[in-house]
Amino acid sequence: MTQGLKTIIYPVKDLARAKALFGGLLGADPVMDEPYYVQFDAAGQEVGLDPNGHGKGMTGPVPYWHVDDIKKTVKTLLDAGAQTLQDVQDVGGGRLTATVKDADGNVIGLIQPS
Repeated sequence: MTQGLKTIIYPVKDLARAKALFGGLLGADPVMDEPYYVQFDAAGQEVGLDPNGHGKGMTGPVPYWHVDDIKKTVKTLLDAGAQTLQDVQDVGGGRLTATVKDADGNVIGLIQPS
């Protein structure tokens, strides 16, 4: 079951510049500020900046659906014809992520909160 789209992650080349831009846009400081990832929370939306995103094949922002059972959701999507881009992985604190691509090339991100 999905909890909706709650996260969007942008691949960025210059993390400091992107952090300044999104800080200005959102009028907030990051809630997570690491060399490998910066996250803002704005009105219930998580906005992430990934300086390694382009290296992972991200060509633009990826929306992430929050789900209750990520492994079951990935299997359902694969059974429906999606292709795995990133297997389920723990990105810290028990938070799991994965990405798949549908037949039209759209990237679908999934997050199972910890």
